[in-house]
Amino acid sequence: MKNNKILLISSEFPPLPGGIGNHALNLAVNLQLKGMKVSVLTNQRSKKITDDINFDKIQIFKIRRVIRNRITVFTYFDRFIKAFFLVKENHTIITSGKFSIWMGGVLKIFFWNRNWITVLHGSEINAGGYLSKKISSWSVERHNKIVAVSNFTKQLMLQNNPKLNIEVINNGFVIPKNTDIKDTDLIVGHPSIITIGNVTYRKGQQNVIRALPSLKQNHPQIHYHIIGIPTEMNSFTELAKKLDVLENISFHTSIPDSQKDAILKQAKVFFMLSDNLKNGDVEGFGIAVLEANALKIPAIGSKNTGIADAIKDNFSGKLVNPHDVNEISNAFDEIMSNYETYSKNASKWSGQFLWDSIIKQYLEIIER
Repeated sequence: MKNNKILLISSEFPPLPGGIGNHALNLAVNLQLKGMKVSVLTNQRSKKITDDINFDKIQIFKIRRVIRNRITVFTYFDRFIKAFFLVKENHTIITSGKFSIWMGGVLKIFFWNRNWITVLHGSEINAGGYLSKKISSWSVERHNKIVAVSNFTKQLMLQNNPKLNIEVINNGFVIPKNTDIKDTDLIVGHPSIITIGNVTYRKGQQNVIRALPSLKQNHPQIHYHIIGIPTEMNSFTELAKKLDVLENISFHTSIPDSQKDAILKQAKVFFMLSDNLKNGDVEGFGIAVLEANALKIPAIGSKNTGIADAIKDNFSGKLVNPHDVNEISNAFDEIMSNYETYSKNASKWSGQFLWDSIIKQYLEIIER
């Protein structure tokens, strides 16, 4: 392929967690493995830049970091200058994350003959106030090709501009490592259920907690394992106390991946009852759902979110109203009553979302 030099500009990138960063890393890795010459421009994420640098050294592509400056405007200026010179060296530019998309919209003024592609995850579309939304919409429209990670995200963008041509390429996932590890000391409850993700109102752990009293009626020994950065742990702990279900919950915060995978492997059902927040923060997809599915764990997730692309209703799991306790309880009972079928289907369903399949769709768009 001619002109195979690709610059990926992403607002997030590992080593710190985050859906946009996870997507950007795997996109870069798989494009590089397919023969593309990939460069990444991203921000300093860790408190110590050395943590980011050590991560960057072991990657198979080049990464440029924008170091945080105490004066924010200097950081933005440095980011723009670095992007300007990197765009000059590359043919295809992929932007991901709100500020990266904004930068893409501006840079296309100078480099109109580049192949500009943007990836929409969801929260960046309506985040911020009126001006922020207008800038985001203008910037997206400047790109030659627009990719949404779910049909939900596509519809969000079409509400702002129905005339846009948007293609859907679902997020890919990587099968969790350490799947042969067992640590029974970490697993309590029967059945055990799990959510993995930042402990926030958007991720929806509070909705599972509110459903626990109903779930306990048929499953008195049920136990909910919550794994993730404990952003709202105190608030959710108070909610659990009020509902008298705190003894049915374990918060696992900073644990090694091996322990996370051990808990995940032995869970019965994965829950992702995410909420769409008024500030525009939404669940654009549900990679964690597919990681669980790959281990034969069915999932229960929210309707009217990007999770609807990650769960095949009545096959790999159930889609529910995250605020309807009875609907959640009935979905759980149905899965437990037909567990072998749901478990087998979940594993089968997840196979189509492996990066080997997803990257072919990106290559088709890049080469078009």
